[in-house]
Amino acid sequence: MRQSKLLTYLNNNQYDTKPTSILVSKETRVVVCGITGKASTFDSDQCLGSGKKIVAGVTPEKGGQRTESNVPIFNSVRESVSSEGADTALIFVFPMFTAASII
Repeated sequence: MRQSKLLTYLNNNQYDTKPTSILVSKETRVVVCGITGKASTFDSDQCLGSGKKIVAGVTPEKGGQRTESNVPIFNSVRESVSSEGADTALIFVFPMFTAASII
């Protein structure tokens, strides 16, 4: 059986962690970090169109607003989880801001 390129890379570079997958079903409650960006707006709409539950979005300083798809926007992931019960995050944030966006 062929290994994926990522798994081959991890094995060859002596990382002791294996890649994992998150399976998203229609019951998964998703929060989108960076939901007001161009790419995330498009992809969020695609997810909603395929029946996924995007229950919240996060963009600092835009909390209290809603997207065009009527998804509530929060200032932090913590707020979105406590308010909407999100259990999975989809992250559309520039690499330099990724760590801060998921805290």
